[in-house]
Amino acid sequence: MSIKVSLVSKNYKDQKALNEVSFSADKGQIIGFLGPNGAGKSTMMKILTGFIKPNSGDVFVDEINVLLNPLKAQITIGYLPEHNPLYTDMYVKEYLQFRASIYKVDKQQIQTCIEKVGLTAEAHKKIHQLSKGYQQRVGLAAAILHNPSVLILDEPTTGLDPNQLVEIRELIKDLGKDKTVLFSTHIMQEVEAVCDRVIIIKKGELLVDKKLSELKENNQQTIIVTFDYKIEEQFINRLPNIVSYKNNYDNTWYITFESDKDMRPVIFDFAQENGLKILSLNTENKNLETLFREVTSA
Repeated sequence: MSIKVSLVSKNYKDQKALNEVSFSADKGQIIGFLGPNGAGKSTMMKILTGFIKPNSGDVFVDEINVLLNPLKAQITIGYLPEHNPLYTDMYVKEYLQFRASIYKVDKQQIQTCIEKVGLTAEAHKKIHQLSKGYQQRVGLAAAILHNPSVLILDEPTTGLDPNQLVEIRELIKDLGKDKTVLFSTHIMQEVEAVCDRVIIIKKGELLVDKKLSELKENNQQTIIVTFDYKIEEQFINRLPNIVSYKNNYDNTWYITFESDKDMRPVIFDFAQENGLKILSLNTENKNLETLFREVTSA
């Protein structure tokens, strides 16, 4: 098992950043680590990489106890923090040579990483001369330089243009074949394109840990309906096959059903039986975006 997190909690004075979070990951998995701002994602990643310690719980990377042996664990981890720390007055190749000397990496590996992340044409420049997207590539090259078995990537595609996004996504997918990759992002399409699994946290609590294949196979559908006047919850509860519902605005409801049939006719019948008029009605299949919105907006 490449990552094992058990009942990890972290407090900053009176604020609970993480509350007994547990999950594990095996080699060859790419995991999207999601949550709204302030959910505790970066805190969890800093704990995994040994930069900060939790108040309680256990963390293992490649069966190494990160809390007892952080330096040993860091040799097996490639880490790209949210705020990419670079020595911007150094040349790209010079900076990667410096990083390689820390890990005692063969110099040939530097050129391999430069090519992998698409920096060949920029390798002769100073880092401050690069766009933010290319600076992200330098950080990614530094993270994979020592061929780690676990990659922790905090917002790795920040600042990339659409073409660069496709290239980096493909790189992450390629790296995930023989590594464990945990990365955070706010782009749901990115997770759906790259990940095998998704973890969602909110206010330090783990809410969802699912394989994307499970998400795609379910029969849930969400219908967004606006009636002509406000109705009470007990009326909505009369509808069959309801999984959850939420009154977002006065007359608008987000209603999630578990059914293999289209539930829109049921909504129409419900409105007619209760003397309601439908002002608008939309449906969406249950996908990662709707799941994220449903669990984090409650």
